Amino acid sequence: MADDATLQIYRGDDEQGEMVEYTIPVAPGMVVLDAVHTVQATHAPDLGVRWNCKAGKCGSCGGEVNGKPRLMCMDRMDNYPDGEPIAVRPMKTFPVIKDLVTDVSWNYEVNKQIPAFKPRQTDDEPRFSQEEADRVQEFRKCIECFLCQDVCHVLREHGEQANFAGPRFFVRAAALEMHPLDDENRAGLLKDEMGIGYCNITKCCTEVCPESIKITDNAIIPLKERVVDEFYDPVQKLVRLIFPG
Repeated sequence: MADDATLQIYRGDDEQGEMVEYTIPVAPGMVVLDAVHTVQATHAPDLGVRWNCKAGKCGSCGGEVNGKPRLMCMDRMDNYPDGEPIAVRPMKTFPVIKDLVTDVSWNYEVNKQIPAFKPRQTDDEPRFSQEEADRVQEFRKCIECFLCQDVCHVLREHGEQANFAGPRFFVRAAALEMHPLDDENRAGLLKDEMGIGYCNITKCCTEVCPESIKITDNAIIPLKERVVDEFYDPVQKLVRLIFPG
């Protein structure tokens, strides 16, 4: 790796901004977040960047490096060719507060729409298989970095925040819907308020997930199947007509 690296970092807010170039020394093992901190220390002490654990577990330092959503603390500088500038931008899907810091509060409003876990009422001791338990554990790995929300074209390119919850909240819904002891039906919510039909399963969300959650295959597609069974399957409709309740 070269002794120096050039970073082009977005400076500004949601109204206006520009890419500003900085040259910094590079140390072995340096990640992009280290480089941003070096810019703060040597060139721009007012540079805004959000971070916390620096271990890929808090999800705070999400941004876009050379156009791709990344956790900056897990993105090594030696992933990029020597001599070429590295462009660091805030996540495109969310409003920019300052520099690399975005306003992700919309996500928490979406989260409030999802009904909480509702335990199944039974006189028997609850029982479920290890396979059923394992199925939902994958979804609990989510660190809410919102990289999946950032890359999702329904939100990123089409701005459908009013009609579409995004992959992070399909993961949360899946964790509840597939829990073997949950008795809540969220199919109507998924169809109408969360807009799961907008997703055309490109798997871009799965590709950027730092926890390697198979968002599309294990969460979104099974939820889509539940919605289809509930609202569009003629056989299911007939069964419910014959056996209401």
